[in-house]
Parts: sequence; structure tokens; C-alpha cells
Amino acid sequence: MLKIEHIGIAVRDLARSNALFAQLLGAPHYKIEAVDSEHVNTSFFRIGESKIELLEASDPASPIARFIDKRGEGIHHLAFEVADIEAEMQRLAAEGFTLLNERPKRGADNKLVCFLHPKSANGVLVELCQEIPAADPATDGMD
Repeated sequence: MLKIEHIGIAVRDLARSNALFAQLLGAPHYKIEAVDSEHVNTSFFRIGESKIELLEASDPASPIARFIDKRGEGIHHLAFEVADIEAEMQRLAAEGFTLLNERPKRGADNKLVCFLHPKSANGVLVELCQEIPAADPATDGMD
């Protein structure tokens, strides 16, 4: 059974957006993290069992910068928590979804992630997330 892990929102200014979402949600963000491989700075807010992830480009040529240039600030992706990301990737590929990653990669907030192409999901960029167990040697080198 899938659960919404987080909703990713592309923003131009992380500091300004952190203040805005802290006001909106009535609580501050709990984490800021740079994901250098994706050229993005992230900030996370908890909402019940789910989260909001704010995404700010750290490079003008990054996917987030291109997204904002094309569509403006707003919802960028929907992320689902899965127990076994590799099994879920195989299942979805067999169902005809287009995976943007051949293997899971390390993402923000201690997760392994894989994205599905929006064209195969009614225009929605979907992210699969699996928590990385502490000191898991199987995930070493998955950057």
C-alpha cells in the first residue's frame, strides 16, 4: 500500500518560502538540506504523516530552475513512500510506466528515490521514496 511521503514545491527563494510556509502551517521547517547531485536546496515541513518539501535551484541550469522558468513556482512532484523501491520500480516498469532512473539514487531526507516520467502519469512527476536504513552497506556508493 502506498502512502504520500511528501509533495514537492518548486520555489524561487527558499528563505522567503520557509517563512511563508511556517506561517501557513503554523510550524517551522524541521530540516534544510542541499542535494548537490540534483543542484537543489530543500526544506522540509511535517504535516501529519506527510511532508511538504520546498525545492530551490542551486544552479540556474538545474531541473528546478528550468521548471520555474517554464511553469513558475508551484507543485513540482508527488512522492510516495514504498517499502521496497527496486521491486516497485520493476512493477511499475512492467505496468508501462517510464522510469527516469535505472537504479534508485540517494535523495534528500535520507531516502533512496526514483522518478517516473510525467508523460506516463497524466502529467504528474511521481517520486518513489524508500527510507535508507542506518549504516546499510548495500546503499554505499549510490550517489
